[in-house]
Amino acid sequence: MSNSKKQNGLFTGKNGEKYLIPFILITTCFALWGFANDITNPMVKAFSKIFRMSVTDGALVQVAFYGGYFAMAFPAAMFIRKYSYKAGILLGLGLYAGGAFLFFPAKMTGEYYPFLIAYFILTCGLSFLETSANPYILSMGPEETATRRLNFAQAFNPMGSLLGMFAAMRFIQEKLDPMDSGQRATLSDVEFAAVKEHDLSVLITPYLVIGIVIVVMLLSIKLVKMPRNADSSHAINFVPTLKRLFSISGYREGVIVQFFYVGAQIMCWTFIIQYGTRVFMEQGMTEKAAEVLSQKYNIAAMVIFCISRFICTFLLRYFNPSKLLAVSAVIAGVFSVGAIVFRDIFGLYCLVGISACMSLMFPTIYGIALKGLGEDAKFGAAGLIMAILGGSAFPPLQARIIDMQTVWGMPAVNVSFILPLICFIIVTIYGFRSSERR
Repeated sequence: MSNSKKQNGLFTGKNGEKYLIPFILITTCFALWGFANDITNPMVKAFSKIFRMSVTDGALVQVAFYGGYFAMAFPAAMFIRKYSYKAGILLGLGLYAGGAFLFFPAKMTGEYYPFLIAYFILTCGLSFLETSANPYILSMGPEETATRRLNFAQAFNPMGSLLGMFAAMRFIQEKLDPMDSGQRATLSDVEFAAVKEHDLSVLITPYLVIGIVIVVMLLSIKLVKMPRNADSSHAINFVPTLKRLFSISGYREGVIVQFFYVGAQIMCWTFIIQYGTRVFMEQGMTEKAAEVLSQKYNIAAMVIFCISRFICTFLLRYFNPSKLLAVSAVIAGVFSVGAIVFRDIFGLYCLVGISACMSLMFPTIYGIALKGLGEDAKFGAAGLIMAILGGSAFPPLQARIIDMQTVWGMPAVNVSFILPLICFIIVTIYGFRSSERR
């Protein structure tokens, strides 16, 4: 079979339907939620400075962000089961845009918690998007190429993430008032209010712009005819379906492992700012300069993640996905040890290197867990999206360690990466267990 025929088969339905244009449109959504995820990670540090809070309080951004994923996953599954994947995607885009536009009234209040509400609503939309788009992509072609197809679509997610990181650095971090946390703590109430007003005006602008982009995307998908494959049944049967799903060990373990993997991913991408800031301030940099340079390392990590995703998608044509998952997790664990042990730039290099290993993990765990579920994949997808709650559960734990400043005579930020290490050990076990089941 020629290479071109292989590629056509990747996006061809059972009856010869061509899904390339729908595939491109839905894949664009992967980039859009990648943007939201990774413009948000640096905001933990930004909000901590703007509102003069601890790292733990700033980490509530991630609690609100990933809490929205958790809260809306099963309602999203029931919605798309009753209607269609396309309807779920349209509703998700609407909530995404609505949450982004709520940043303006949140800024007008001058308070922290309205921003958390905006994040929560925005990510309720992302929950609808991911619950709909991931299994939709799996269904757009032969089942034997489903994991490879999802890895290919997921490869565009880090492209959106890169844009989000760049927007955070160029249009937020670099434009915030240069005063460091210590200087802000000495400001009078009037001076503090003026600085906060300026910084919040800077912070909300990229969110308002992406809200407009999302509205344009929503209209584009609404006007295009999308396939209704895998939408043949509209019966909800919630409890019987869940019982069936969680009786399957591969799926049940996949949900648990996805919880730990997402926690590791968000910890590595959120607290690289704190990690790099400590390293560079010890070299004599100001806090703001150290933060901006740390974000450049974060962007480098995402570039590596993106390149690695394409490489891993290619390797999946020749190697067992479960074994590749296990090997990637082992290497990620080794890099995590390096991030803990090394206190200088080499620790930061190890932290960046983890991203090369993580690129394979989310879609591969997802594909392995949903393999062979058929119509139950809609609810199965919801369970895996709920597992994104790991991104809400673990960062506050890591933030509490970081706020301790020193642990066992070591910088607390270094010690805090014990948590991602534990997560990667769990992913390793799942990879080997899945390989044995195959």
